[in-house]
Amino acid sequence: MLEKWFKLKENNTNVKTEVVVGVTTFMTMAYILAVNPSILSASGMDSNAILMATALAAFIGTMAMALLANYPFALAPGLGLNAYFAYTVCGSMGYSWQIALLAVFVEGLIFIVLSVTNVREAIFNAIPLQLKKGVSVGIGLFIAFIGFQNAGIVVNSDSTLVTVINFRTDFHTAGISALLAVIGIFLIAILYIKGIKGSILIGIFATWILGVICQLTGLYTVTPEAGYYSLIPSFSSFSITSIGLTFGQCFKADFGAIKIVDFLVIIFAFLFVDIFDTLGTLIGCADKAKMLDKDGRLPRIKQALLADAVATSAGAVLGTSTTTTFVESSSGVAEGGRTGLTAVVTGFLFLLSIFLAPIFTAIPSFATAPALVFVGFLMITAVAQIDFDDLSEAIPAYLCLLTMPLMYSISEGMAVGIIAYVVINLVCGKAKKITPLMYILALLFVCKYIFL
Repeated sequence: MLEKWFKLKENNTNVKTEVVVGVTTFMTMAYILAVNPSILSASGMDSNAILMATALAAFIGTMAMALLANYPFALAPGLGLNAYFAYTVCGSMGYSWQIALLAVFVEGLIFIVLSVTNVREAIFNAIPLQLKKGVSVGIGLFIAFIGFQNAGIVVNSDSTLVTVINFRTDFHTAGISALLAVIGIFLIAILYIKGIKGSILIGIFATWILGVICQLTGLYTVTPEAGYYSLIPSFSSFSITSIGLTFGQCFKADFGAIKIVDFLVIIFAFLFVDIFDTLGTLIGCADKAKMLDKDGRLPRIKQALLADAVATSAGAVLGTSTTTTFVESSSGVAEGGRTGLTAVVTGFLFLLSIFLAPIFTAIPSFATAPALVFVGFLMITAVAQIDFDDLSEAIPAYLCLLTMPLMYSISEGMAVGIIAYVVINLVCGKAKKITPLMYILALLFVCKYIFL
């Protein structure tokens, strides 16, 4: 049965290898179960419901990848996209999380249409490679900045806007939390360098356990009114039925509060980031597994993209931000995963994780923040691939990656990068490099700044 469905022999693998690799893949990306509720709860959503939606969306998306494309790639709500959801759409733009979920749902429907045609590949080819790298690096910086803020290491300042926390002030709440986050960052980095599987997840749990010890010894004081809650799980306060708080809420959005231009910009931002995050991950993991053909193309890529699109809409209905292919899938590929059986194992582990939900919701932001900081590092490694010898390519990429964290918005960074690319290359006599789609995108962003 398994041989017939997943073609194990044809892919030079076996059941034991695929199962072990499936567990490995889960371990390297399970941190999203703790991080996603931490980020999305800033939008006003219930953290228990978010965790349930995260696990179920990961299960559905990963199983779709296994059964539709027979690839060992796992999916879950993506970092960067959840930050845009919570801090930009629901934060600075002021929209409700129901409207944000509706945007993600619509994005998924658009992706389904694009995935059954060649449009998604065409869009990928239209955007300059260097600008894609700039987007990846910018998101990494943005995520890291949010991580430092969530950890309480970077705080507001009247004179310099942001500054480092004074660890001695309110040491038993803010001070000890920030100190534990610093320890967590170093711990994850050391484990990752040593090649320890699941280093990010281990770092989160280790930092949390240190926090529990601090609470039991009095170093950490539970002060709910200041946002410092007990770090010890309370299973009595968790209910699997909490998914009802977010399930289907995307269809209950206040349509009268939606500004159509803003809504289209939000959808485009989700589309843009998800397109290149997914395609880049698929190509990178496939290349590592030597799945690409002689022309550098990935067989069954249409099915893989369709699985990603279905997962996005399903995740929105459940109550989470865009579900996408995880770069951590490369850890499983490196261990020998070659078929959808790996993804099946990973998917079922996400499903089982629901019953451990109270553990994940008790994990504080200072324990998950180190993961954001370190994942930011993993994302900014793409900066080495930017061609700084070609200034017409490098400067737009630089402006893109710089403005994302400074403007606290992924979409603004993309807008600046696209406009800069078109203007610089057009004025410098390199118009042949600019695709028609890039002109359209630049014009749309210019109109956004003029009329919004």
